[in-house]
Parts: sequence; structure tokens; C-alpha cells
Amino acid sequence: MPIESDGFPSTTQFLNLEFSGFSFEGAISEVARRSAFVQYSYIVTPNVDHIVKLSEQTDNPITRAFQAAYAGADLRLCDSRILSRLALIFGLRLVVVTGSDLTAALFKRVVTSGDRVAIIGGNLDTVARLSAHFPGPEFEQHIPPMAMSSNPFAMQLAEDFVGDCKANFVLFAIGAPQSEILAHRCAMRGRARGIGLCIGASVDFLLGDQRRAPAWMRSAGLEWAYRLASDPKRLWRRYLIEGPRVFLIATKWWWSSRREQARSKRSI
Repeated sequence: MPIESDGFPSTTQFLNLEFSGFSFEGAISEVARRSAFVQYSYIVTPNVDHIVKLSEQTDNPITRAFQAAYAGADLRLCDSRILSRLALIFGLRLVVVTGSDLTAALFKRVVTSGDRVAIIGGNLDTVARLSAHFPGPEFEQHIPPMAMSSNPFAMQLAEDFVGDCKANFVLFAIGAPQSEILAHRCAMRGRARGIGLCIGASVDFLLGDQRRAPAWMRSAGLEWAYRLASDPKRLWRRYLIEGPRVFLIATKWWWSSRREQARSKRSI
């Protein structure tokens, strides 16, 4: 893997995003390193659903906030083997570091006694169950209302919580785009510390409330099919209608990149 002069792995530009080149082990080390920082930073994990949402050309303030959150993230770790394989078609390599695997590894190998872990989301028994599985860290939790991104007061309360608790690890588990928008707003406020991770349903997987696809399906890039079969009523539109738009998005990105390269050559 190419290494830049500052010692960090080089990034890959794909679909108008700058993807990190960290390996899985490298990502774990980087999250551990940032968890001790007084200055807060946050990580997002692009997948197909995120790419589709980000590509929308709209005046919707939530979409604009989601785009700003992605632009302001310190690292973008590819969460999708579909995106990784799509990038290969265009001769690009994206390292896959899924949010669920990263979260599990952090709890098992990094988070330790004396660390403070803040969870945004979850259920009333989430902290008690996590403490039973992983004794030692100090857990704090804030459970916001549904549709928080459209509720300025609820968003303010969540920002205040993150700023006040001064956690080493802030786990945003309220789904996209709410997690990313809140993570970005916390960065803009400048009161938080440590590292923020937008983790989706990772805590549910960790506690066994949701089951992940078998390893062979994940390796084959078929985790989406497993999730669709597990909850078709909720996910059919995401995976069968909206998700396939990523191929058109990638094609348009490629043509746009080609035109930009041609213009650059003519201007030399």
C-alpha cells in the first residue's frame, strides 16, 4: 500500500469522496491514537446507501447537512464490498473496513478500564448489557427522539451531551444521515474530545440483537441480500430501488473525470 510522506497511507478519490487507505489493523491503531486527543475528530463509513444519498441534487437542508458532514469527516473508511468491487472496475483499490467489524475490534482489543465511552442511541438496557460484556470502561448514553435531524432542540441536547461527557470514544448509533450530521455539528461546536464513530447498527450486532450475514456471504459481497431477506418490509426499497442507482452514479462520475482530465491536458 502506498505510504505518503507523513507516514499515513495514501487516499483514493472515488465518487467524489476521498477514501482512507488504512488497512483494518491500521484503522484500529488510528482510532486508538485519536481517542486520547483533546481535539475531537470523527470517522464516517461510506456504503452504497450513503453514496446514493450524497449524490442527490436537492435543496433539502438535511441532505446538504449530510454532504457537509461527509466533507468535514477526518477519515472515510469504505464500509461496502460492493463499493470496493465497483472501484476495481475503474482501476481503483478501496480497502474495506466495515463499521461493525471495527466497533467489535475496538471493544475487544482497544477500549479498556478508565476509558469513557459515550453512546448516542440504543435502548434503555444497552449500557447495562455492554457493561456486562465489557466491564471496565465508563459508559454514558443519550437516547434522542426519532427524527432528531428535524428537531433543533433535540439536536442541541445531543450536542450538549457529547460536549459535556468528554468521552474518549463517541459512538453515534442513530442511523444515517443523523449520526453523521450530529458528529459534524459536534466538531463545529468544538467542545467534544476523543474520536467519534458513526457505527449504524454495530452495537446491535455486538449484543446479538441483530445477526450479521455468515462470513462467506460477507466475503462475497452478499451481506445486503441477507439483510434484505431478514427485514424485507423495511429494506426492500433501499436495496432494490435506491441502491442500484450507484452504478449510474459511478458511470456519471467516470465520464466527468474523463472530461476533467481531457480539459487539464488541453490547458497544459
